[in-house]
Order: sequence, then structure tokens, then C-alpha cells
Amino acid sequence: MARSKPTDATAPSGKAGRGPKDRGRGPGAGKKSGEPKVGRIRKFRDQAGMVKQAYSLTRKNDPRLPWILLITFVAAATVVELIGILLSSPFFFIPLAVLVGLLAALIVFGRRAQGSAYRQVEGQPGAAAWVLEGMRGDWQVTAGVAGTTQLDAVHRVLGRPGVILVAEGVPSRVRNLLAQEKKKVARVVGDTPIYDIVVGDDEGQVPLRKLSNHVMKLPRNLSAGEVNSLRRRMSALGGARMPVPGGPLPGGKQMTVSQRQVRRR
Repeated sequence: MARSKPTDATAPSGKAGRGPKDRGRGPGAGKKSGEPKVGRIRKFRDQAGMVKQAYSLTRKNDPRLPWILLITFVAAATVVELIGILLSSPFFFIPLAVLVGLLAALIVFGRRAQGSAYRQVEGQPGAAAWVLEGMRGDWQVTAGVAGTTQLDAVHRVLGRPGVILVAEGVPSRVRNLLAQEKKKVARVVGDTPIYDIVVGDDEGQVPLRKLSNHVMKLPRNLSAGEVNSLRRRMSALGGARMPVPGGPLPGGKQMTVSQRQVRRR
């Protein structure tokens, strides 16, 4: 007796059983491949715009900047190309010479831009706070924890070295402010190191252009956990007690985005 065939055929197993909805599934399925590329392009455009703005601002205060950058580029590229000639590979070294020339010009531009920004803010109220807030690394800056009506000010910085008190203004007035603030801090932090710095060009003072380097070179006395504990204890002292101008510039202008980027480099 012949066997009858089943009326409902079962779906085949394996790859043949995958329906239209399963097509295209894989490690890269569902991702928009264009998004990361668009994000990189947008980031590059933003950075290029900030560099262009910084160049325009720096050139106004440093008219020789274009010639200095050109000479730097030519000199660096020439040195690399001469090495290529000595190695009998002048054409091979051309791309490298261009890259080295551009890098050298960029480094010089960064330094000239930073110097121009420092010259604009030097002597302005809040200049030290502006520099401190631009430091790279894990620093907690509280500007204007003490001050006078003459715009002398003391700023407080917490970090791995401990507590750093930075004063700017007339030395005879800020030293008294420093001493008073140091006593307040000592009652809270105990044996934690406390450093005091007076910004200025006189003997025993730290020039504004060297302030950030001076602070960052202080010895690392505390661990990350100790710094967090110190921040909690320091919260008892409160924050700023006087207004400090933000982004000081001659004429009351505010600091631009490009200048803030330059000072952080």
C-alpha cells in the first residue's frame, strides 16, 4: 500500500529557511556607516574653524606671524629634504619634508598665540584665575575665595599637590589675604600641604605666563582618593566670595573659544 504524502511541508532547515526579514543580518547590520565619517568631518571642520579664528586674532597683535610661520616651514622642510639628498632619496623625502614643515609651523603658531593671549590679559583683574582654569589635568579651581574692593584676589586650587592658594594684586595687600585664607584652610585640611603663590614680576613672585607650569610642577603628595576626600572637607569653606571677571581682556571683551583652546595647549 503506497504511503500518502503529507499535505503540510515543513520549512527547510539551514540557510534556505531564512526568510526575507533575515537577509542582511550580520556584524555590521543595522549600523549607519555614514555617521562616524560625518562626525569626524564635522569635528575636523570645527577644529579648523577654531585654528583660523585663533590665527586671525593672533595676527592682529603679532603682524610678523605670517612671515615667522613661513620661515619656520621652509627651514624645517629644507633640513629634511637635505637629509633626503644626502641619502640619495630626494623625491622620497618630499612628503616627509612637507609634514615636518607643517608640524614645526604649527608648534611655533601655538606658542605665539599663547604668548599673545597672555600679553592681552596680563595686568587685568582675574588674569590668574583665567590661567588656572585653563590648566590641563584634574584640578578644582575656585576663583575669588578672598579679595578686596581694589580687585585683589586669592584663588584656591585643589589637586594632587594639596591646596594651592594663588594671589594676584598689590603684594602688600594680597599677602595679608593669603595669610588669612591659609589659616582658614589649615583648620580644615590638617596636615595636607598648603602652597601659597603670589603672581607678579617681582622677586619671589611667579610671572603670569609661568603660573600654570609652576603649579603643575609641584610635588604630587596625595593619591586620587585623598584628593576626593579633601574636596569633601573643603566644601565646608564654601565657594567664591567675590566676583572675578571671566575671560579678562582689555576693553572688557570676553575670551573667545579659540583663545581658550590655545591657552590649553
